[in-house]
Amino acid sequence: MNIIVIGGGKVGFYLCKTLIEHGHQPLIIEKNKQTCEYLSNQLDISAINADGSTIEALTSANASKADSVIAVTGQDQDNLISCQLAKKIFHVSKTVARVNNPKNAEVMKKLGVDIPISSTDNIARLLEREVDTARIKSLLSLNRGEASLCELMIPDNYVLSGKRLFELDIPEDAVIAAIFRQDKLIIPRGNAQIISGDKVLVIAKDRIIHELSASLQLK
Repeated sequence: MNIIVIGGGKVGFYLCKTLIEHGHQPLIIEKNKQTCEYLSNQLDISAINADGSTIEALTSANASKADSVIAVTGQDQDNLISCQLAKKIFHVSKTVARVNNPKNAEVMKKLGVDIPISSTDNIARLLEREVDTARIKSLLSLNRGEASLCELMIPDNYVLSGKRLFELDIPEDAVIAAIFRQDKLIIPRGNAQIISGDKVLVIAKDRIIHELSASLQLK
């Protein structure tokens, strides 16, 4: 996925590092020149020295081709503007804004931010779920974000097609709840198979979503 991170402070640095560790190459926008150069050198990524809450900066970052824009500066207003521009001008499908004041979360949601989020740890978990696991769609957050009900999209020509559940290395903190095959609902047991084209419902703790994706070879 093509991801733009706005804000090169500790949160932005950590998020970019996490993305890189999982095989992605994010682009970062940071308005402090020295910080921008540091990020570029330390992480070996493209970095644009600009104000990410402007049309010019997002144009330079080729935002019209981005899948996600994640604004994590220390200013809620800047994060809101960045996400609004990304959505309305550049038609980015998913926008995420760091909320420094939790009271602003609901306002951001009403003003068009797809995912306002206040915790750095939650942002990292979100990235693992939304970025690393493109074939895993979160349907419902459970127990205040500790776990999720997810839909797994099994691709055509799936390498593990035909394998039975007991043959798969499914993480301990994940449970296969249902399998949808065409118009048929299957309540799975250990000998149930997963085949190409299936939609699989899973309940899993958020911290193992990346592990689940890797173990089922869904990347």
